Amino acid sequence: MSKTKPESLEPIGPGRMFRDTLFTSRTLVFPDGSTAPVSKGRVTASSDEQFALLKAHPDLELVQE
Repeated sequence: MSKTKPESLEPIGPGRMFRDTLFTSRTLVFPDGSTAPVSKGRVTASSDEQFALLKAHPDLELVQE
């Protein structure tokens, strides 16, 4: 049985960078157990699920290139 993605998530392609407005270094832990390190106040979403969670996080801002 294959899993289908929720329609509210759009594929993000390559990783997207966020700026952490509170910490310069920490590790974010996602509900599935995966982690994303914040380094120099930056963290990158490497999946659609991570992107959605990081985008909703109150301490993070999407970096516009």
